[in-house]
Amino acid sequence: MSGRRSGVQTRRSTTHDPLHLALNIERVLGLTARQAVRAEFRFDPDSPLTVCVEFIVEGGPRALWRIGRDLLQQGLSSMSGLGDLRMWPSNRKERATAWLQLASHDTAALFELPVPPLATWLEYTYKLVPAGSELTDADWDIAATALLRDPGARAD
Repeated sequence: MSGRRSGVQTRRSTTHDPLHLALNIERVLGLTARQAVRAEFRFDPDSPLTVCVEFIVEGGPRALWRIGRDLLQQGLSSMSGLGDLRMWPSNRKERATAWLQLASHDTAALFELPVPPLATWLEYTYKLVPAGSELTDADWDIAATALLRDPGARAD
């Protein structure tokens, strides 16, 4: 794909699951080289602090990342994140996109995402579980017991 014409767009989910958003995005490989990637965002109201994002390259590997929902929201309008995961809006006036940078060990990837569908979807997730109320239903006794019994266990 050319660096001048982006293939970043929304891909409608065939399942009509409002907790799922599929986007056709691009991985930036260089100044003019890009790779088409499908990003599937999933929100679980029972685990509202994070969004699972699966990056899928046709005929290639899949990678699953858990990204903080607040980090994604903030990254639509300003720099967000530290270290291995960062997101910030692009400065392009012709279309609203954001950059998402993921790093692991000595490898990094930079993706360009369309802002409007991601913003609308995130807004929906915040209607389901408002900011600040993510942990109101947590059973801290169960979580503490599970951690004391087995530090690697999850309290579900």
